[in-house]
Amino acid sequence: MGRDNLLNIHSVIPLSRVNGPGKRLVVFFQGCARRCPGCFNPATHPFKPVHLYSPQGLYKEFLLPDIEGITVSGGEPFSQTGGLLQLLRLCKESLGLTTVVYTGFLYEELKKGSLSGSTLKYIDVLIDGRFEEDKKEPTLLARGSTNQRFFFFNSLYQQNDFIMPAKVEIIIGKDGIIKETGFSKTNFNLN
Repeated sequence: MGRDNLLNIHSVIPLSRVNGPGKRLVVFFQGCARRCPGCFNPATHPFKPVHLYSPQGLYKEFLLPDIEGITVSGGEPFSQTGGLLQLLRLCKESLGLTTVVYTGFLYEELKKGSLSGSTLKYIDVLIDGRFEEDKKEPTLLARGSTNQRFFFFNSLYQQNDFIMPAKVEIIIGKDGIIKETGFSKTNFNLN
């Protein structure tokens, strides 16, 4: 498989309970041109190779039993639309996983693009919009700021499913790198 067909991934959390409903595989894409001030994941912004995976290789390496679905964040997942489409199609059609995608784009922008529009049919829940630091989410809804919208493309989930406990997970990777994930009213700084 050529390098152009690989996903550039910042990090993967094989099991999370704070990034959407149920037990989820969480994939953080690498690269984001939006670079929203106050972004929770600034290390995902540079467009540089970090971890390269084929969609099949990604799920084979990280998918655990009893996972309900996959949550995709970033960086900007739609900066790698072709790979995102392959990954979501594989998760939906072959594995029967639910799919949640966070994007800095607006839904209306995504519908206009032929490839991004095709990708939408493999998404159960889309949370759209740039993170706006002055509009931080004051409730326990699983979004960064109040301008971000939820789009439910089927009846699998509803907004109440995205009220997350005020918890973060601290994960220590195989490489010793500490990753903080989740939604909390308190800002932690592990640096």
